[in-house]
This record gives sequence, C-alpha cells and structure tokens, in this order.
Amino acid sequence: MGSAGVQIVCVALGVLGLIGGIVCCAIPRWKVLSFTGQNIVTAQETEEGLWMTCVVQSTGQQQCKSYESLLVLPSDLQASRAMTIISCMVASLAILILFAGADFTTCVENEDIKPKISLVAGIALLVSGLLLIIPVSWSAHNTIRNFYNPLVAQKMELGTCIFIGWAAGVLLILAGGLLMCFSRAKSGSSGGTAKYYGNSASAPAANKNYV
Repeated sequence: MGSAGVQIVCVALGVLGLIGGIVCCAIPRWKVLSFTGQNIVTAQETEEGLWMTCVVQSTGQQQCKSYESLLVLPSDLQASRAMTIISCMVASLAILILFAGADFTTCVENEDIKPKISLVAGIALLVSGLLLIIPVSWSAHNTIRNFYNPLVAQKMELGTCIFIGWAAGVLLILAGGLLMCFSRAKSGSSGGTAKYYGNSASAPAANKNYV
C-alpha cells in the first residue's frame, strides 16, 4: 500500500483540523444572541467566545470587551479555554512528529523507527481531536439547555465556532485513526523479514550434510 500517500492525506487532515481549532480559539462566535418574541430587533447581535464578548451593529461596527477576571468565568468556559489550547498544541506537535517520521521525508534514516513515530503522531492527533470535541460539545449542551430553560432571559444560540470545532475534531480523529491503522500494519511486516533471514542462515548447514 502507498503509506506515503496515506501520510500526506493525514498531514492535510491534521493541518485542516489545526486551523479549525485555532479559529475556534480565536473567534468569539461560540454563542450568538437569539432575538425572540414579538418585538424582533435586528439592529445588533451579541457574540460570545472564549476570550471576549462582542456586539456587532447593523452598520458593521463591532465593539468587543474581554472578560475581566478568570475566576468569575463559568467552569465550562474555563475548561474550554484549557482544552482548546492544549488541543492546538498537541495537534501542532503531532504534525511535526509526523513530518519527522513520514516516508516522504528523510529526517529519520532508520526505516524501522518510522512506523513507531507515525504511531505516536496518530495517537497525538487522536487525543487532540478528542480535546477539541469535548469542550465544543459541552458548550453546545449548555447553550441548548439554557435556550429551552424558561428562567433564562437571554436566549443564546449555537455559534459558528461550535460547528467548526466539531468538523475540526472529526478531521483530527480521522487523521489519527488512519495513522494508527497503517502504522500498525506496517510494523507487523517486519516479522516476515526476520523469518526469511533465519531460513537462509540454515541453508548452508543443509548443504554441508548433503556433501
């Protein structure tokens, strides 16, 4: 099989997933204020993210305000910050490791170590995908629960970053799963070569007995 081609695809998936994670971390569109009721006001829109809250006017003007203190933030927002940042860091490290141990690069000369390096990169991509999907799903669950809660005055809806985070997490998990499967299959083929050399070594002994 073309393991180099699979690794190139995994690199592309990992880069796309990393870009999606960075977008989720940077853009304040995790929650969007939903205008409900008879008096529909479309003059402004409130957006909330991991780091700030923004108000976008209908004229195109945007005013953003960062959160004042970390201690007053809800637990889901604090955990989402930490897990999203860790996910981006792990994904970046996994892509660098994959480049070092890929078949289309010459960073590592030992061919026996390359499958192990690819396996480590696959596990790291899988972990980064899970670390990105967990906070996005947690935030989506809280947003939907508060939307249907009659005691909550402001009805927030799911923002664009929620869907980007889901897509990026799936791409990272897919890349990690492909790397783990192909690395495992490739490492298992080394046992056949060991058997071959063992049989060839016993051939001179058989010829000697025949003579």
